[in-house]
Amino acid sequence: MVAKWNTIATKVGYALFAVAIVMFFVALATDFSSGKVTIITTSMIIGSVLLAPAIVVGYAVKAAEKDDVARGL
Repeated sequence: MVAKWNTIATKVGYALFAVAIVMFFVALATDFSSGKVTIITTSMIIGSVLLAPAIVVGYAVKAAEKDDVARGL
């Protein structure tokens, strides 16, 4: 169950970073309006809040799965 939620959080976090990158280049090509900057900043913040713990939990899940295999479970 934790692995499933972790996968979702990871995908959403990376998707938000992708949104921020695309919006940055859109803003760079046009103009840096306050709306575009807000989207970039919000995407980066929410993506970081989701992705940072998801990466740590992902390593924990992988270690637990490896331990289960080593114990024959």
